[in-house]
Amino acid sequence: MPTALDLHRELNSRPGALDDITQAIAANGVEYVYFQAVTITGRVVGKVVPAGHFDRLAVRGVNQHRTAIANLQTTREGVLLGGGTEAAEYTAVPDLETFAVLPWDTSVARVFCRLYEPDHRGDEAGAALATDSRGLLHRLHAEFTARTGLELRTGTEPEMTWEGPGFETTFRPDSSPAYHIEHLERFRPVYQKVISYARALGLDMIEGDFEDEGQVELNWMFDHANLTADRLVTYRQVCKQVARELGIECSFMPKPGTGYMGNGCHHNFSLWRDGVNVLEDAGRPELHLTDEGRHALGGLLAHTPGAMLVMGSTVNSYKRYWDAGQFAPSRIDWGMDNKTCTVRLSANGRLEYKLPDAAVNPYLSHAVLVAALEDGLKNQIDPGDPTVGSSYLSTAPELFGKLPLSLGEAISAFEADSFLRDALGTELSDLLVAFKTDEWARFNSTVTSWERATYWDDLP
Repeated sequence: MPTALDLHRELNSRPGALDDITQAIAANGVEYVYFQAVTITGRVVGKVVPAGHFDRLAVRGVNQHRTAIANLQTTREGVLLGGGTEAAEYTAVPDLETFAVLPWDTSVARVFCRLYEPDHRGDEAGAALATDSRGLLHRLHAEFTARTGLELRTGTEPEMTWEGPGFETTFRPDSSPAYHIEHLERFRPVYQKVISYARALGLDMIEGDFEDEGQVELNWMFDHANLTADRLVTYRQVCKQVARELGIECSFMPKPGTGYMGNGCHHNFSLWRDGVNVLEDAGRPELHLTDEGRHALGGLLAHTPGAMLVMGSTVNSYKRYWDAGQFAPSRIDWGMDNKTCTVRLSANGRLEYKLPDAAVNPYLSHAVLVAALEDGLKNQIDPGDPTVGSSYLSTAPELFGKLPLSLGEAISAFEADSFLRDALGTELSDLLVAFKTDEWARFNSTVTSWERATYWDDLP
């Protein structure tokens, strides 16, 4: 019986499979190719391969130590997360359709990989690596479609912060620079380069705006969730390259400073069957959701407490949710074109999930979406009535519990959601909890500048 690794290798070795890539390498003078994977935190890792060896390694794959999937992070006690120093490697095999030449240096290309247990692992040999978040999304989505006939299509809103000489933000007190064309003009070198490079890498860029101090959001067309996740990772890499070229910095930190607007990454989603969006009754002009849409929404709300470890994955993430009035949710609810809610019905047939932030791992966030939406559909979960007016001032019963407002609370909520843990798999879930528990412990044991300023000279 062929393994998952065998099947991927067979796919890449079929006649003609490499022809387009071979032609692109020759036409562009490509000399090097990044074989890249994505860790549980969304970091891009991998190896560089001389182009002359691409054909061979596209089938064989490349190996890395498996703790790379957890950023080779050690705990405060010195334990290397993801299996320890003695752990086996994993094998990374490229998805050929993701091959792309880097527009800023056409001597370099990249390809996304899926990860597998290596050939020497005995009974486990060739199995999909359980901690590969990108591979997990591909599997979950394919299984979801096979069971339901549905496809998740998404678009993200990747806010981020740019800082450096010549890119200052100025505006009158108690107002906002949001949508200000003058600030877009100041940041013109940023958006022009980002859009140009992103287009060259296959992103259909559609619109963008200036939102807060140094904060720019540039969007691309929605698509199949698997493609959207790859494109978000690509977008981040584009932004880092643009920052290098301009001699400035860019960051996907969720809350870059006190008083700043947080950097969100709202996920807009719809569900499609046979080319039809099942969240919408065609012909109805008023905002509405179909029964399938309501049930899918109910599943997402029901699993939101447990999902927060993925949607708000850092200590810093939770500073964004504490600033009520800055468009980040603070309770679990939904509304009709209501920007204060966790989920907003922003247009007929499209829901906007406002909890994911700029640091989110898009493969895990979409995997959670797929799992939660299917649970809602299967069990016909009722989302309750939409919130009317400000969610921040609402006194309505919280049907789905409290929104975790710290990383520690999010860890506990994720551990309590056995459905989500099962959906992500025991090994990945345990690794995620171990990584984030250590991060939370490191934060709680660190004295901050706020503590120093507040307590240093407080007594007598």
